[in-house]
Amino acid sequence: MNTELFRTAPPAADVRAPWSAADFEAKLRACESLYHSHHPFNQRLNAGELQPFQVRAWVANRFYYQVCIPQKDAAVLANCPDRAERRRWVERILDHDGRADFAGSNSGGIEAWSRLGVAVGLKREDLWSHRHVRAGVRFAVDAYVNFARRAPWEEAAISSLTEMFAPKIHADRLAGWPALYPWIEAVGLAYFRSRIPLATRDVEHGLEVARRWCSTRARQERAIEILRFKLDVLWSMLDAIQQAYPDDLPMESRP
Repeated sequence: MNTELFRTAPPAADVRAPWSAADFEAKLRACESLYHSHHPFNQRLNAGELQPFQVRAWVANRFYYQVCIPQKDAAVLANCPDRAERRRWVERILDHDGRADFAGSNSGGIEAWSRLGVAVGLKREDLWSHRHVRAGVRFAVDAYVNFARRAPWEEAAISSLTEMFAPKIHADRLAGWPALYPWIEAVGLAYFRSRIPLATRDVEHGLEVARRWCSTRARQERAIEILRFKLDVLWSMLDAIQQAYPDDLPMESRP
């Protein structure tokens, strides 16, 4: 991963004209080609080619990412001096951690992912203990959280713009999994359904922050660098999962 992302010195003055708002957004969206939907493991997952233990491994490892996302968002809040922005951003924490009585739509994304884990055959304690989480997944996710803690809040906000590409991957799973993996209980797919409108809302806010903060070409290029870093995090997670759970993994090592 690019350690330049963690620099603290301000960039040198840039006399180049910034891209237009439309061109800047187009360049951000062009990073979709690096999204983990294109990773070989995810392509096999969405083509129905994985064995149940590999699906369980993916769910268990991805759960570590899910529980760390509110920590990332809390870091954004901690670094943000703007009350109005904090009031908007805090919704992301509640979306994952849950609200009020945690019933129904109040349960939050982490609980919804827990239900996915049960639906694919994992025990809740195996999810919450992170016993199946591979070192490469933990390293990538921790690097992301640490970046959010150390970066200006606007940069951490921009890193969340991978959500631009999330609705399609969720829709693909909703469309394909019931037929491809009929052994997965349907209730477990609720997470993917819930995230589509939330991702759309969050992208609108993230793009607002990016357009406002990236007032120079240097900052615009920095934003693309940050987005690529986050894409690397997601890709690295699948690299680690793919390597750890080959098709011929011995039975005793399968989750």
